[in-house]
Amino acid sequence: MAVAGKARRDSVPGGQLGNASEKIPSREAVALSRGLQLGYSPLHFNPACRSVTMTYVVTENCIKCKFTDCVDVCPVDCFHEGPNFLVIDPEECIDCTLCVPECPAEAIYAEDDVPDAQRRFIALNAELAQTWPVIVERKEPLDDADEWNNKPDKLQYLKR
Repeated sequence: MAVAGKARRDSVPGGQLGNASEKIPSREAVALSRGLQLGYSPLHFNPACRSVTMTYVVTENCIKCKFTDCVDVCPVDCFHEGPNFLVIDPEECIDCTLCVPECPAEAIYAEDDVPDAQRRFIALNAELAQTWPVIVERKEPLDDADEWNNKPDKLQYLKR
């Protein structure tokens, strides 16, 4: 079902809510609407205007920070929450880029732009998104998030 203006591709069979006349808008329509509210051009969401469709990936700097500003702007339910890290489900991400500038830890990259040292996070996001619950609203970051922001070698602290 739709949550706070968000839609999931598999949320309701046939895309209908309780009332047969109520339809869930497509993920692309939701992203376009949200993007226009935030000042993005409609061309930004047109796949024909982008050369490659890719997903976005949360990388190491999110560990032990878990800022959730990115969740607030996501037009679909692609973020999943673990104890001290967020991941993006590549099957739900619609490649809208809205989360990237919102991340205070600068931990979100387009899949093709993930730094070489962080490439393992592509598979890690896909794996953990299968077991962690979806997060749909902003929460407070971890208490010591500012102290951990930009510290290197945090993968060892990832809690599954």
